Amino acid sequence: MFRILTAAVIGLGLASGAAAAAEMTKIRIATEGAYPPFNFVNEQGKLDGFDVDIANALCEKMKADCELVAQDWDGIIPGLLANKYDAIIAAMSITDERKQSVDFSDKYALSAGQFVAPKDQSYDDVSPAALAGKVIAVQRSTTHVTYLEDNYKDSDIRLYDTQDQANLDLVSGRADLTLADQPILGDWLKTDDGKGFHFVAGPIADPKWYGEGIGVAVRKGNDDLVAKFNEAIAAIRADGTFKTINDKWFNFDIYGE
Repeated sequence: MFRILTAAVIGLGLASGAAAAAEMTKIRIATEGAYPPFNFVNEQGKLDGFDVDIANALCEKMKADCELVAQDWDGIIPGLLANKYDAIIAAMSITDERKQSVDFSDKYALSAGQFVAPKDQSYDDVSPAALAGKVIAVQRSTTHVTYLEDNYKDSDIRLYDTQDQANLDLVSGRADLTLADQPILGDWLKTDDGKGFHFVAGPIADPKWYGEGIGVAVRKGNDDLVAKFNEAIAAIRADGTFKTINDKWFNFDIYGE
């Protein structure tokens, strides 16, 4: 996930104690439950999505009894630090800022954003110079905002509370492009509203802004739990489980390079 948490929230992790995980067989895992297709509540009222399937697969490999719980995004790291759960699997990007308060597993997916524009606009060049003066719609409190504000200083960057609102302004013509998570926009392009739009240029995954990928977050010092998750990630990659889950939710390789 390419959204950000404030430094003040992340700083709470510095006061958190470490928990031993060597013998941990019962693991509580938090996800947001409001970020499809990564995580959401389905029509049956149950947590669903790519993250949920990954969590279940990892728990099976670890032979752990896992419980998944929903937690609002803004409180997801504080909840981990308060021992409400043991891990976070919620499309969370591995960034230097978050590493100050939590530890991460190896990546299980790639963090990447991509521009979307009307199909009658090719935008082969999406450099800052090429998009000078263009209106770019973007969801606030995301890594995409930081990336745009740092690099596209001559563009008109407009912030929205949700990506749906940004998409609506794109449809109405009040915005020229939007930048968001590649899978999120990929799903939108399949809808009636999105059928007149397309991805332009390639994925944007500069680690300076997008981190090292998406990983499992645990409390600092839980080295044994990190090792267990790393072994499980390698196992589902090796035996084809990851590909099965990937292909269920995406039409491209979310793991990346």
